[in-house]
Amino acid sequence: MGPRFRGRVIRVLFGLIVALSLGTPAAEAHPHVWITARSEVVYAPDGAMTGVRHAWTFDDMFSTYALQGVATKTKGVYTREELAPLAQTNVESLKDFAYFTFAKADGKKAKFNEPVDYYLEYKDSALTLHFVLPLKAPATSKQLALEVFDPSYFIDFKFDDKDPIKLIGAPAACQMQFQRPNDETANTQRLNEQNFMNGDNSNYGAMFANKIMVNCP
Repeated sequence: MGPRFRGRVIRVLFGLIVALSLGTPAAEAHPHVWITARSEVVYAPDGAMTGVRHAWTFDDMFSTYALQGVATKTKGVYTREELAPLAQTNVESLKDFAYFTFAKADGKKAKFNEPVDYYLEYKDSALTLHFVLPLKAPATSKQLALEVFDPSYFIDFKFDDKDPIKLIGAPAACQMQFQRPNDETANTQRLNEQNFMNGDNSNYGAMFANKIMVNCP
């Protein structure tokens, strides 16, 4: 993927024109956007998993870019209504990237519908995108595997240190395991934009996947 394409990715994904210097081999190493995530795996009363509720908080710099041009009644205060158009652009664009959320039920790929109940929240100089990602078909599997990551590693997902994952309405006997990605900071620093241009690292982000496993008897 060339630098121009990566520039389009970030603009399409969040509906912004971000001033990133991607045109030279000296461009900074990946990633370019950082997200602190919290997620809830949601279950129906019959014990079937129905979807995932995400809350993604963007880094301060990206949040500042995102808010450029957003009209507000009070300076520095952004209401949910004022942020609604940007929220809609966000979730509609996420479809092209599979919502950075990948699921398997008993080893078989599970597909998601388009997000619902989405909105943006502005707090402590950062934007947080909230949305629910419903499964196309509720999963009654004994084992559910979820991964959250950007295959291109243009965006880094780090789950919150406190209560990163919750099970909502799951059967009492279900057990969850959460695995954070290994620390590959040193390798990341050596991979600049020029490295990614040859396409060999198109799935590099997989080694930074956040993995959630739910086992139900």
